[in-house]
Amino acid sequence: QVQLVESGGGLVQTGGSLKLSCAASGRTFSSNAMGWFRQAPGKEREFVAAINWSGALTYYADSVKGRFTISRDNAKNTVYLQMNSLKPEDTAVYYCAAAIRGWGVQSEAEFDYWGQGTQVTVSS
Repeated sequence: QVQLVESGGGLVQTGGSLKLSCAASGRTFSSNAMGWFRQAPGKEREFVAAINWSGALTYYADSVKGRFTISRDNAKNTVYLQMNSLKPEDTAVYYCAAAIRGWGVQSEAEFDYWGQGTQVTVSS
């Protein structure tokens, strides 16, 4: 079992930056692929970024490529999402997710554990 707790959300102006953190419990973190998803009001949850178990492979949605960076520290059981050049359309609840599988996961159905989410609001 893996429990995930996100932090770091908040209110930021257009062009600003935020860094989200996701602390994971459980002994399998270093073997789990991790991901970030987001859900804006009235929209379905969508993929943002994912990282394989070692951190060597990363995947991004086209909408965030070049602006967001996913990383992980297995010694701290934590995954991060650095978000730069934020836009109003990035406003959403951001969810951290963990997959039993260690690599190659991007779709929501492939992730097994989910956090409660953290709100990110970008003002124009």
